[in-house]
Amino acid sequence: MGVVDDYLNLMDSQRESTFTALDGITDDHLWKSPAPKEWSIGQLLNHNYLLVASTLPYVKLVWKYFQKRGESHRNRSYPTKINDVYHEPGFPMWVGFLWKPRYSESNPVPFDQLKKEIRSLHSDVRAFYEGKDEAVLGNVFVYDPLFGRINLIVTLRIGIYHDQLHFDDILKMVSKD
Repeated sequence: MGVVDDYLNLMDSQRESTFTALDGITDDHLWKSPAPKEWSIGQLLNHNYLLVASTLPYVKLVWKYFQKRGESHRNRSYPTKINDVYHEPGFPMWVGFLWKPRYSESNPVPFDQLKKEIRSLHSDVRAFYEGKDEAVLGNVFVYDPLFGRINLIVTLRIGIYHDQLHFDDILKMVSKD
């Protein structure tokens, strides 16, 4: 089992742990904002979904056009880890507005729908990454204005850090009640 499998399993386990902690949540609690200008639990879940849903097609496109280049460079070393950038001082958290939730207290959906959407998307992420040679994934790169040139393994890890950031926010919100 390689690092990509570890990351995919982490993606699934942190998601399911959060869903378990939310078992029995009422729609009112799911969509109630904890404070003015702060997102609700449902909005945080939808924000996580939107970020991954917008990134995955980009990753697939880059793979389609640069897989051969990655294969020709498979013997080059590549990073598989990155610090949790979301907890670094000075990280521009304000960019979250780019993935503003579609759902809200005035436009809610059931928790089961949010879970289904996120699980389905994570299944798509897993389907994309599983079975691919890590040495090739590690030598195919995307460009991100915040992170710079990052390979597809590090891209996966950053997405998992992002999910965990908001899953932690959600768990804090639940524990306050």
